[in-house]
Amino acid sequence: MKTKITLLAALLISFAAFMGCEEEEVDSSQTGTMALSLTDAPIDDTTITGVWVTITGVKYHMQDSSWKTFEGFEGPQQYNLLALNDSLSEMMGAFEMEAGKYTQLRFMLDAPEKGQGPPTSPGCYIEFDDGQTAPMFVPSGGQSGYKATGAFTVPSNATVEVTADFDARKSVRVTGSPVQQRYILQPTIRLVANNEAGSISGAVTNIPTDSSSIAVYAYENDSYEAAEAEDPAEGATRFPNAVTSDIAGQNENCQHENTCYHLYYLAPMTYDLVVTESVNGEFKEVLGVAQDVTVESKKNTGYPIDLSSL
Repeated sequence: MKTKITLLAALLISFAAFMGCEEEEVDSSQTGTMALSLTDAPIDDTTITGVWVTITGVKYHMQDSSWKTFEGFEGPQQYNLLALNDSLSEMMGAFEMEAGKYTQLRFMLDAPEKGQGPPTSPGCYIEFDDGQTAPMFVPSGGQSGYKATGAFTVPSNATVEVTADFDARKSVRVTGSPVQQRYILQPTIRLVANNEAGSISGAVTNIPTDSSSIAVYAYENDSYEAAEAEDPAEGATRFPNAVTSDIAGQNENCQHENTCYHLYYLAPMTYDLVVTESVNGEFKEVLGVAQDVTVESKKNTGYPIDLSSL
């Protein structure tokens, strides 16, 4: 009997300790810091040299479904997203938040509404290689902001580094005729906790011709559908469900003058790589799909691509 009483007492003590831990985890008085940075993936159109956005504020989503504004955000802040490729990022600020798990942020943009007519000083615009610019309109105004999704945890009395990948390739849509084109901004933004992110990189060999441009798109395992390579409808983009992408080239991460690709800020999981060829800026075909490429936290997965064996 004594043994049973002692065991029961131990269980009760353990349960009480467990409940105490649970209460501590949801204690809203605990705070931490999120250090927020901005990055981007390359855009397909080589005639575009700048995708400029002006961010006027950032909000975060609470567990009770309400939104709060980061009072410490010093805006407006303007960025050329195309200057933030190849792992480059720019710090937006460090913000104190209640400790806990978050899945959404909202970016408030200084962008003209669709249908307003050409603005004189747009906060969001496209810049071309000939020096011309064009405003980027938003479908229904920037009042509600643009949602960014991805799970991250703010630790008590500590800092988590989070990167927002704006992905201009999928965010900028083109409508209208070639003579009267209009650029629509519908941002696709994902959030990645830096302490969990990994990457994939490698050399690309046996490229068909000197005029071939090779792009690599990362998809969550078994999520790619061949129909995504077809000509997109007006205002849509090719490969819309890719997590991120890169255009292979010679850069500082390559060895022996190879042509390389590098996919950054990937959540740890298994990916498929869709490899495509464009010639003189025009999409030509999907060359193949490399399957089951695993990414681990804080590690780079080396994955060379031989185009002759895809």
